[in-house]
Amino acid sequence: MNVAFARRPAVLTVEADDAFVTLDGVTKVFGNGKRSTTALENVSLELNQGEFVCILGASGCGKSTLLSLIAGLDKVTSGTIHIADGRPAVMFQEPALLPWLTVRRNVELPMRIHGTDTDARNQRVNHLLSMVGLIDFADHRPHQLSGGMRQRCALARALAQESELLLMDEPFAALDALTRDQLHDDLNRIWQETGKTIIFVTHNVREAVRLGDRVVLMTPRPGRVAQMWDVEITRPRELDSFEVSGLAHEITMRLRAGAVSNGAE
Repeated sequence: MNVAFARRPAVLTVEADDAFVTLDGVTKVFGNGKRSTTALENVSLELNQGEFVCILGASGCGKSTLLSLIAGLDKVTSGTIHIADGRPAVMFQEPALLPWLTVRRNVELPMRIHGTDTDARNQRVNHLLSMVGLIDFADHRPHQLSGGMRQRCALARALAQESELLLMDEPFAALDALTRDQLHDDLNRIWQETGKTIIFVTHNVREAVRLGDRVVLMTPRPGRVAQMWDVEITRPRELDSFEVSGLAHEITMRLRAGAVSNGAE
């Protein structure tokens, strides 16, 4: 469920004129001694406010772990994470909607938790449902929605938290290609309308290039920042355009080279 998370000791608030999100030497180790596993090692990264950054890498490279650390769902082993907004909203691969609640009730849940008054809550929910194209389905329950519609509902619920930082963990991975393409368009539009800072985790190279201002490639475990690309392709972008395909090919070659190098170690 998308909820607002309390601040953790490793997640600090910084002044508005600093980078919006700063990761400095972030390392995460699971377990102890010989049984320990280093998921992330010395990850350093800065994000500007309003930036759309895609974290890309092979399965098991620590992308989702990194997102959990930024969200405050887990603690870093070493290093620090500084964020200018201490209430990141999180959208997961599974929508995690409450099946007994309608679309409207699911979306308004964060506002109910925070005690938002009824009139303001209804106005905000109507705006969000219109934004994600679900206003005509406000009284439906999750089982009556398609997979893409459930993800739109989860996105609206995340936006209802009024956080300036939105963390998205492979939210479209389970959807068919056509629905995913439509949601790419919707997300790009919503990001431009709201000015949110988005960190989007994916293993789909073309998805990263189509959506991101910047693509950050992670190495195989332990996850480190292998390389970054500024995506200077005019928006809106098409998944199969020459420009997107060309940069995606370049990143894929770098991804494959890293996988081969890691396998040889």
